Amino acid sequence: MSDNRESIGTYLTEAEAKEFHKIFMSSFLGFTAVAVVAHVLVWFWRPWL
Repeated sequence: MSDNRESIGTYLTEAEAKEFHKIFMSSFLGFTAVAVVAHVLVWFWRPWL
């Protein structure tokens, strides 16, 4: 029963948790980049301040 699952509250191994974190961070940064570009384009179209 010692399969190296030490994360509190999850059933992920450390390697699985690191892989999930890597995918999560890359998708979060991609979403943020798209949102920033969209806001800049809308700002050029119709400035709101």
